[in-house]
Amino acid sequence: MKTCIYYFSGTGNSLAAAKQICEALGDCELVSIASLGGVEGAIVPEAERVGIVCPIYDFGLPAIVAAFARRLHAPDDCYLFAVITFGGAGKSALTQLDGILRERGRGLDAAWAVAMPGNFPPIARPPEGRKREEILAKADTAIAKVTEKIRRREHAPPEFTPVTSLLRSLTYPPFIRNVHGADGKFWLTGACTSCGTCEKVCPVGNIEIVDGRPVWQHRCQLCMACLHFCPVEAIQWGKRTEHRGRYRHHRLTVQDMETQQG
Repeated sequence: MKTCIYYFSGTGNSLAAAKQICEALGDCELVSIASLGGVEGAIVPEAERVGIVCPIYDFGLPAIVAAFARRLHAPDDCYLFAVITFGGAGKSALTQLDGILRERGRGLDAAWAVAMPGNFPPIARPPEGRKREEILAKADTAIAKVTEKIRRREHAPPEFTPVTSLLRSLTYPPFIRNVHGADGKFWLTGACTSCGTCEKVCPVGNIEIVDGRPVWQHRCQLCMACLHFCPVEAIQWGKRTEHRGRYRHHRLTVQDMETQQG
């Protein structure tokens, strides 16, 4: 039974989850949502199982994933599922995704949220050491269980969560309005070595290296890949990311992230 999983990832959590699911299921195709940016019209997958794997931003979907969902036309007879990775709180992105897909004709057959290490330094320092290892171990176990449910085509539609849905209604609209220009808050310390890693890992190709320095092009998703993958922590965002630590999933490489651009 063929499976097609569409994914978007900034620091590797969602890509690691998508890879784990795909490898366990077999006969599975991984498709980067970012790589479809230049494709116009409907996206019609040819698979018996179709999945969407992505992180949660401000209690909702990344802008690029919401736009993708509006173009997705999943076959009526396929098994349509979603897995959201999150580091804080809130699963309302699943109901948001289900609502968008229903506007296109059908909703999710199943949806799950998997806790993984938080990675938004403007709010909090990413977990480190044993705490990080424990979160990742629990995530691997949770993803393995989800994979077996996908294999059996179990139905688990997203549940409405009043508190997080309320929070999404408050924080998500301004996030979406301002996300592409949010890269105006990125700045560099003197530690920058002009290595170009930031340009390579940006999933949407939002960074160009000019005179040895990154220049953001204002189509940002605020995934923070550039900040986290910088090998010398030279990239900062706003006033609260210095000395806040960095995070990327331990099984993901710069090359994995570069592939996401398509």
